[in-house]
Amino acid sequence: MHFGTLPTVGVDALGPDSFILDVREDDEWAAGHAEGALHIPMSEFVARFGELTEAAPQGRQIHVMCRVGGRSAQVTQYLVQQGIDAVNVDGGMQVWEASGRPVVDSAGGAGTVI
Repeated sequence: MHFGTLPTVGVDALGPDSFILDVREDDEWAAGHAEGALHIPMSEFVARFGELTEAAPQGRQIHVMCRVGGRSAQVTQYLVQQGIDAVNVDGGMQVWEASGRPVVDSAGGAGTVI
């Protein structure tokens, strides 16, 4: 699959008020995620699309993240096709964690990226 014109940003472009959509699966989310992110697994994304449109702040960019960037690229492409301002976060949660950004588990404690 070719993502030639896919809008992409690095983790360093995300600020404290950035809206993050995490499209990893439930086990990955439970192990560790960015606090405040919205979780909709890619495998359920089309069926749960309405949850995103309800949660996403009007007029704000959606930062789509997975573990390394492959799944989030596919979801970003879908969102862009729907006319939504979305960008793929290059390197995903692996780069987020490696950059020292906080990762929490499903209980709110210190998490890890799997």
